[in-house]
Amino acid sequence: MADVTALTFLALCLPLAGALAAPFVIRFLGANGAWLLAAAPLFAFLHFLRLLPQVARGQTVTGGYAWVPSYNLSFSWFLDGLSLAFALLITGIGTLIVLYAGAYLRGHKDQGRFFSFIFLFMGAMLGIVVSDSFLMFFVFWELTSITSFLLIGFDHEREAARRAALQALVVTGGGGLCLLAGLLILWNMSGVTQMSQLIVSGDVLRESPLYLAALILVLGGAFTKSAQFPFHFWLPNAMEAPTPVSAYLHSATMVKAGVYLLMRLNPVMGATPAWEILLPFFGGLTLVVGTALAIRQTDLKLKLAHTTVSSLGLLVMLIGFGSDHAVEAAALYLVAHSLFKGALFMVAGIIDHETGTRDITRLGGLRRAMPLTWLIALAAAFSMAGLPPFFGFLAKEEIYTALAGGDIRAITFTAIAVFGNALMFAVAFAVALKPFLGQKVETPKSAHEAPVLLWLGPAALAVLGLVSAVFSTFTHAALSSPIAAAIRGTPVEITVSLAPHIGLPLILSLLTVSLGIGVYWQLDRARFWMAVFLRAAGRGPDHGFDLAVSGLVRFSARLIRVVQPGRLEIYVACTFLCLAAILIVPPIVYGELPRFPAWPADVRLHEGAVLLIAAFGLVAVLIARDRLTAIVSLGIQGFAVAVIFLLFGAPDLSFTQFMVETLSVVILALVMTRLKLSPADRRPFGRRLFDGSLALVCGLGFALLLLRATQAPFNNALTAFFNAYSKSIAHGANVVNVIIVDFRGTDTLGEIAVVAVTGLAILALIRIRAGTERKLAANDPDAVGAGE
Repeated sequence: MADVTALTFLALCLPLAGALAAPFVIRFLGANGAWLLAAAPLFAFLHFLRLLPQVARGQTVTGGYAWVPSYNLSFSWFLDGLSLAFALLITGIGTLIVLYAGAYLRGHKDQGRFFSFIFLFMGAMLGIVVSDSFLMFFVFWELTSITSFLLIGFDHEREAARRAALQALVVTGGGGLCLLAGLLILWNMSGVTQMSQLIVSGDVLRESPLYLAALILVLGGAFTKSAQFPFHFWLPNAMEAPTPVSAYLHSATMVKAGVYLLMRLNPVMGATPAWEILLPFFGGLTLVVGTALAIRQTDLKLKLAHTTVSSLGLLVMLIGFGSDHAVEAAALYLVAHSLFKGALFMVAGIIDHETGTRDITRLGGLRRAMPLTWLIALAAAFSMAGLPPFFGFLAKEEIYTALAGGDIRAITFTAIAVFGNALMFAVAFAVALKPFLGQKVETPKSAHEAPVLLWLGPAALAVLGLVSAVFSTFTHAALSSPIAAAIRGTPVEITVSLAPHIGLPLILSLLTVSLGIGVYWQLDRARFWMAVFLRAAGRGPDHGFDLAVSGLVRFSARLIRVVQPGRLEIYVACTFLCLAAILIVPPIVYGELPRFPAWPADVRLHEGAVLLIAAFGLVAVLIARDRLTAIVSLGIQGFAVAVIFLLFGAPDLSFTQFMVETLSVVILALVMTRLKLSPADRRPFGRRLFDGSLALVCGLGFALLLLRATQAPFNNALTAFFNAYSKSIAHGANVVNVIIVDFRGTDTLGEIAVVAVTGLAILALIRIRAGTERKLAANDPDAVGAGE
């Protein structure tokens, strides 16, 4: 067990190690360094593959290390059928993507930086799917948003890439905040902070009055990350990233993080009316919107990106549908989609890399120049279209088995699934046939077969799509059934195979193929009419995002002009208004106003004289006709307060007060003489009345606070502590000095730093003023002193 824990921890850390090593490896080995870098995800893949038999038997693998035990926070992982399948997809496809990127970005000046980003993302995504701790899960969830921002904006010199990166970060980051709130509510509802404990909580979550709030917040995080309508627009725009990013983040990994979250929470949050209404509705809508938008596109990557949106919608629809077969269909389609979509994205990248274009209308006749690429594209397209003998066929058959029924709900979602799958059929073969068949079209680059590192990845995924279907019994036992069992929360045995499926599912499959062939045959006309319809429908959420961002910028600018007008007196007034509200309002609201004591009868003559001097100093400040007199009068009041401290047995405090008042008077007087200010206060009467009233209210607030504090029972615990330990621990007889320099030495250091910075700032102001005067004198001697 200790060996498994150590190896799992190493597997989780390897992508981060790869991120650190990538720039140096690429610098010394160039593009061939991809072979060495691929060893990191390959080791992790082999480790997780070794755990497959254990998990297939229904066991789970847990482990981790305590982080903050007092708060029950840990760096812990939980591997069951679902999380292990995702871990295998992330590391397995990640290995192929690293090799693919080595050839695709060969010679790129920032290839090392790219590999660092892709490894950081790999580590973050791996952290999401294996995390047991809520905190660990959320940290990695946000890291995927940050790293995807870096990857989408990799070509940061292009405005479109910067916009797409920012859009993805804003949408998924906002969803992450919703998820954080949802996780906190789940913690409050269940009292646990680990996924492994949460998914066995039974009906605790479903019966809680906070269930709906938690569900909406969790869906906010899942829908934004997995590009569900109306948040779908960021994913196609993310195709501004290099093709290896599109093939990895936006088909097989990141965009499925939201799907993973919904699958993980299905045992404890599913099977409720809200779950079975919201998920199928938004999933079905996303399926229809994604496939419709895909038909319109001519860019290969954009066509595939929109079908990724539709596939994610199909997965969400199946998760929320509620039946056992729907869960099994979701498990099968999860694997099938990762295989065929990753392969097709890499094929699109190969075509772009070798011909110089991805526009399907500018491609044709590539089958002779790129026969291996065409074969790979056909295999992946067959799986995407749901045709035998590929794994996509098994998924599609199970989808129709799950959705087919006689009630209106089943009929509606079956029709949606048939429509979406038919359009995906047409798109799949548009990608696999249009660029390769027909007459040879001249392309910007002379087409030829891709090097081995480019076709190795898509070929491996296409072959896996075939082998996993041919040996479906083994695939289900090792992978599909454990995934479905984790989603449903009970043991599952999937039996669908390549054998003929007589009945309604077969009829629906034949209908899908017929409609798909019809759309493919009339693809240009379908693209035209879809463009007409979308033009008539108006601008969509993508334009709405731009409006929201520009509106936010305008609102922020106006708000800044109000709250930051550039006038110091407004800032000071707002500060003291808040201070007055804090001091006055709570005592009144909570009935904590102090009792006003009677004037003490034992005030001695010299004490009264000092108080009288302080009062005279205050009056002198108020009636002073110029600023310098007011500063000196303020010093008189401060010195009187220092004497009061001395009379009442606080010599250290008195000394500090004397020093502060002396420095304040000297510094303020120096500043007043050096800066060209009006000698007297020229504020209008209304302003002076407001400022005076505010000052009185603040003074009254502090007086009430001090009175309330002195009337509370005195707790001498700190006094006893300092008296007991100042000598024995700090070796000082003066308790006050020990407190200042030892017990709160860091605080004292901060105060000294503040005083030092203030002094430097004042010196800088004086030097700036002196330098300005010298320049004015040099240019125009008569101008010096003109403003006095």
